[in-house]
Amino acid sequence: MELSKNFDPASIEDKWYQHWKSKGYFDSKPDSRPSYSVVIPPPNVTGVLHMGHTLNETVQDILVRKARMSGFNACWVPGSDHASIATEAKVVQMLEKEKGIKKADLTREEFLKHAYEWKDKYGGIIYHQIAKLGCSVDWNRVSFTMDPDYYRAVIKVFVDLYKKNLIYRGARMINWDPVAKTALSDEEVEYKEGQGILYHVKYQIEESDDFITIATQRPETIMGDVAVCVHPDDERYAHLKGKNVLVPLVNRPIPIIFDEYVDKDFGTGALKVTPAHDINDYNLGLKHNLPIIDTLNEDGTLSEAAEVFVGMDRFAARKAVIAKLKEDGLYLKEEAYQTRLGYSQRTSAVVEPRISTQWFVSMRHLADKALDAVVGGEVKIHPGDKFLATYKYWLENVKDWCISRQLWWGQRIPAYYDEAGNCYVAESAEEAQQLAGAGVTLTQDVDVLDTWFSSWLWPMEVFKGITQPDNPEINYYYPTAVLVTGQDIIFFWVARMIMAGMEYKNQKPFSDVYFTGMVRDKQGRKMSKSLGNSPDLLQLIDQFGADAVRFGIMISSPAGNDLLFDETSPEQGRNFNNKIWNALKLVKLWEGRLSETSNNETPFAVEWFQNRLQQAKIDVEKYYKDFKLSEALKTIYSLIWDDFCSWYLEWIKPGQDQQMDPLVYNKTIGFFSELMQLLHPFTPFVTEEIYHLLAERNDDLCVKQFTAAETPNDAILAQGDLLKTVISGLRDARNKNQLKPKEEIDLFIQTAEQPVYEPIMSILSKQAATKSIQFVDKVQDNCITTVIGKDKFYLAAEREIDVAAQKEALLKDLEHLQGFLVSVDKKLSNERFVQNAKPEVVALEQKKKADALEKIQIIEDSLKLL
Repeated sequence: MELSKNFDPASIEDKWYQHWKSKGYFDSKPDSRPSYSVVIPPPNVTGVLHMGHTLNETVQDILVRKARMSGFNACWVPGSDHASIATEAKVVQMLEKEKGIKKADLTREEFLKHAYEWKDKYGGIIYHQIAKLGCSVDWNRVSFTMDPDYYRAVIKVFVDLYKKNLIYRGARMINWDPVAKTALSDEEVEYKEGQGILYHVKYQIEESDDFITIATQRPETIMGDVAVCVHPDDERYAHLKGKNVLVPLVNRPIPIIFDEYVDKDFGTGALKVTPAHDINDYNLGLKHNLPIIDTLNEDGTLSEAAEVFVGMDRFAARKAVIAKLKEDGLYLKEEAYQTRLGYSQRTSAVVEPRISTQWFVSMRHLADKALDAVVGGEVKIHPGDKFLATYKYWLENVKDWCISRQLWWGQRIPAYYDEAGNCYVAESAEEAQQLAGAGVTLTQDVDVLDTWFSSWLWPMEVFKGITQPDNPEINYYYPTAVLVTGQDIIFFWVARMIMAGMEYKNQKPFSDVYFTGMVRDKQGRKMSKSLGNSPDLLQLIDQFGADAVRFGIMISSPAGNDLLFDETSPEQGRNFNNKIWNALKLVKLWEGRLSETSNNETPFAVEWFQNRLQQAKIDVEKYYKDFKLSEALKTIYSLIWDDFCSWYLEWIKPGQDQQMDPLVYNKTIGFFSELMQLLHPFTPFVTEEIYHLLAERNDDLCVKQFTAAETPNDAILAQGDLLKTVISGLRDARNKNQLKPKEEIDLFIQTAEQPVYEPIMSILSKQAATKSIQFVDKVQDNCITTVIGKDKFYLAAEREIDVAAQKEALLKDLEHLQGFLVSVDKKLSNERFVQNAKPEVVALEQKKKADALEKIQIIEDSLKLL
């Protein structure tokens, strides 16, 4: 068949993906092979995959394909997360915008019907994108955190932890999202530094004309004040002991209290105490037995308890309060200062501290197990030097987890209340009724569970490990092999999955955790929809092809480090695919020029590449083991682009009137096939296509098993490196002296190691366009002289040599070497370096010095002769 000019991904990607699926290559069932199971970090059903997902999915597919081709029973479980806060917010927005329906006008069941319609729509989009990217997931195992069995598992775990006294209900100061109108866990709040304002306000001393000045950054909460607190050693306020002040705007008398908690030097040294709206004030209120006045509604508007500006948004109320304080003569001044504000991760709303009755998980017992699993080495984190300390710090300082959410979308809390407020926790309403007794009217808790309370069971429950704890699949696939995820959910998800695994299976959920970096644009900004700097994945695939997108994101993706991504990244992948495609076209051209006989001798080029391939396979295997996938890809890229295409194919290319030796051709087809196999996990489509175009096949690359690498012959590799260096050096000498690449020369080599050159002479002659090559032991006159390594080369051409140009070139080389020598000497004369560096590092620097001195001597000798 005639091959297209360039590789056309559009014509082959869907073809091969459907072929792999139809063959059942991605499907997995327990058998006698060792398992390699991976669970996809379930993307939220709120939209489409972004570039962070693309990186994550690509890394997983590389590891899974590699495992499948290495004899493992690879099982990659796809799925999605119901994302309670984010999805409910999206559904509410959609209903109001598209249908004019408010959530308050719907029953819970009616709202959930709309939510499931959303899930079906966007879940399908996500799975389509995963397939377009080439991900080899087991589509028979698609899971969703609200599937009936999964739902049942979450409820089962809640009830179990409640019975173990690890789940409790109580009134606590929590984080409140006034947009989503729900509680948040501490981990769902992002703190940002910003410019704040301290407002100085006068509080009148009761039955006096005197005032005490308070500095506050939240004047809209003044109406919730229940005390003013000063330091007991602050002499400015000692005379106010036992006095009250009047709360501005509402004139309610509140006591002046004394406590060492107050910082005398901050602001005015007097603190307004508002227990309902600040965690520190709340604790101070408990200590001094103060009342709580909540002046905010759940949506962030002022409540009836505020008495003034009722129903006004908190930030609008701030301005109104300041205006009223000025009008009443109670406003003194304002000053700027740096502060930290908490924002909801899901809605970006400024979070409000709020006293609320919620459900909590007691974390210390669970955290200790998860800490031991990682510190003890059961679970290895990659890169560990970057994230291990962070993991340890969080678990050592963990707080109880608020798991109730004031939403409808999610697993409803299995707690039932009688009319007296007694609580019965059970897996079903029927069981709760049995606990309460016949005739008792029960009402189920209206709240749902935090999304992460379901997803922490993910590695177990996708294999029914909670609902069917002893089934064959959980015993075969669990613990899973590796978790690939983003560093931003190390607490939300990774640590909690380890907790759940250790609690319910007494086993780690995975052996390794590979943290990908953050995908950023070329300006260093995190890619996000709000900034509009995240490209559409499907558009990228349409433009460049899935392989090019995968290549582009992986070639610049060091483990754990952020990566910069723009359209030049997949462009590099497309160029690479075209390079391989052109190599295929060249090799297939030779198929029609095969000789009928072979000389049955293995040329040096074939021997060299065989060894170079083995060396690369060993290096790549080590990079896989260390989770350095970007380095593995770079090694394969260099092997194909440089060693195979630029060197090997040139070395074996037959002359214009020559035929191709069948032995060399067949070896080349074998090499090309192995290269495609090595590259396949990274770019599956182009490699499968080329593998089948190279020769008639009865198998597919997707499941072709890797063979173990053989130990390479270092001597042959060294000769290959010498050959490449000499060819490059001679080409450079030609270029500097305006000799055309094909202009024939007589070449003289002055070397102490002539036998090393013997196997490479025929290739050198062809690549250097020589009429003859001779070994000499003295300087040759009237030649272009160049030094390559430790050897001298003399090029004799049928033209007069430009001595001045030669001298200029040699002097330039000499200057470079002398500068290099100075830098090496500087290192070796540094006592601290010599004493602290590893012996092999010092030895390498000493060798560099010796080589530089030898080359300098050769150049100086050549200059004397000129």
